[in-house]
Amino acid sequence: MSSGDPVTAVRVACCQVRLAVGDVDGNRARVRRAVAEAAEAGARIIVLPELANSGYVFRDAAEARSLAEPADGPTVAGWVDLALRHDAVLVGGFCELDPDRRVRNSAVLVDASGVRALYRKAHLWDREKLVFDPGDAAPAVVDTAYGRLAVMICYDLEFPEWTRMAALAGTQLLCAPVNWPQLPRPAGERPSEIVRVQAAAAINRMFVAVADRTAGERGVDWVGGTVVVDPDGWPLRDLVLGREATVVADLDLAAARDKRISEHNDVHADRRPDLYAPVYRI
Repeated sequence: MSSGDPVTAVRVACCQVRLAVGDVDGNRARVRRAVAEAAEAGARIIVLPELANSGYVFRDAAEARSLAEPADGPTVAGWVDLALRHDAVLVGGFCELDPDRRVRNSAVLVDASGVRALYRKAHLWDREKLVFDPGDAAPAVVDTAYGRLAVMICYDLEFPEWTRMAALAGTQLLCAPVNWPQLPRPAGERPSEIVRVQAAAAINRMFVAVADRTAGERGVDWVGGTVVVDPDGWPLRDLVLGREATVVADLDLAAARDKRISEHNDVHADRRPDLYAPVYRI
């Protein structure tokens, strides 16, 4: 990657991979293949699912701990090697054993230089609260060779305060590893998780790239809702619900710097933070 100003035109790939709880070697191998295929297709930013090393549906906290590894362990080291080999930026989720031996639902952003950001999921979904310690830091925001990227994980996307924090920090592309469990929805409707991602992209005028997973796991099925959304809130490719696939889109991240939606409106400049204080006092 060259130094200097970011090259804002970039191909992004989100890899919707088959994962299996406890099959760490198999999961790593499937991710390696997906990354290689995405890079061969020209992707230079590649997003992987949540908990891509371990799988998701743990029997209990002890099983999660047995599958957790440090941020300098073999999974992340392998991703750094892939980033170097393919001259790419990778964002992926993994089951982390932190330096205090707490188990975390984490994600890293890596490039050829190594780990650029480590983020720990702040908003834990359902039984995750029985397994993980939550993170207590803001969304990770990193300047890369292609623009300013942010990282958060799955349920974090459903908190507008959290996606707004990333946007106000100058994020052009929000990258989110997810494992979205399949929930009932009315016939003909798209999954509500995707709708919320579209809303987050539109109200902040930034790109959002989400990598979901496939393959049922201990009675849980998955949306398989991998999607790349533009600053107007529209998916840039057809949805590939429920099947293994890589979603590729060409983005000009410079578009996310423009927050105007009309001659007289700007979604950031029109904010009225002085009126919003009650929200944060509740």
